[in-house]
Amino acid sequence: MSVRVRRVYEPPEPDDGLRVLVDRLWPRGLAKDEARVDEWPKELTPSTELRTWYHGGGGSYEEFRRRYEAELDRPEAVALLGGLRKSVRDGSVTLLTASKATDHSHAHVLADLLED
Repeated sequence: MSVRVRRVYEPPEPDDGLRVLVDRLWPRGLAKDEARVDEWPKELTPSTELRTWYHGGGGSYEEFRRRYEAELDRPEAVALLGGLRKSVRDGSVTLLTASKATDHSHAHVLADLLED
């Protein structure tokens, strides 16, 4: 029962469990069969507006986190989070992102929420 955050470009590992891509866009240069993604819930990804704001230098990670958590209060996101929480209780879940700075990414925010 664990949640891990890994870069999608890293090769899959046996203890990854359920592999969930949490980026809105498919990672550049990565073939779908190489990624071994089990789920791709785009409704859990930050909105285009939020992503553009954050990556454009619009604000701090703390503010990004606050805004992203507010987006995750939408009914469709709440339902998907509930399903992922069940998967975490049943075994390991690996959140996959193309982000190089995983500690300051939306994937880390999701991991924290799933571990609560």
